[in-house]
Amino acid sequence: MYCIIAGCGRVGSELAKLLSREGNDVVIIDRNQASFRRLGDTFNGLTLQGNAYNLELLKTAGIEKADIFCALTDGDNTNIVAAQVARKIFKIERVYARIYDPQRAEVFGSLGIDVVSGTVLIASMIRDKIMGFPFSGHIIESQKINVLQILVGERLAGKPVSELTLEGEFLPITVVREGASLLTPSDFNLQEGDILFGLVYREDRERVRKKLLSKGLL
Repeated sequence: MYCIIAGCGRVGSELAKLLSREGNDVVIIDRNQASFRRLGDTFNGLTLQGNAYNLELLKTAGIEKADIFCALTDGDNTNIVAAQVARKIFKIERVYARIYDPQRAEVFGSLGIDVVSGTVLIASMIRDKIMGFPFSGHIIESQKINVLQILVGERLAGKPVSELTLEGEFLPITVVREGASLLTPSDFNLQEGDILFGLVYREDRERVRKKLLSKGLL
């Protein structure tokens, strides 16, 4: 794949190195030349200094043949503009933008850009830790659906997976047993130490948690 990354910060540089090591063609853009030091000596992609939404610079980066464009700078405004330029002007289908502001993330996600909001993700995960329940969530790309992770303790051990299914609200998708085996969540009994993963709409997370608690499952 031909990938263009805007922003050579911690996230952008790590992504560039990962994609490059996997054999992809990578171009990374940053306003600060010194930022490219994060790439190390083994990075074999192209680095370009300048603004990620500059049309001539993007053409130099080869955006007209790019498969993927990632806007990962430290500024929401820059990422929004760069993502829009890539999507609307150069017709790149796979555009990803890092947005810190949760409200902006929701708005621009509705415009067809795949938005990643680390602010929402980290806040949600820390909240789950604070609550003290064996229940945590991971926001996936749609921004509407959570993957919930439930650690099976004494209360759940011996119960069938079907007891956790809430029609239209929570759907178990797999169970990890002994840290390795992936089990299809048919109606077998859970064992203590199992990790169950399920899908839930983000707005239903709290209601689902309360329902599972009320049934004595968490």
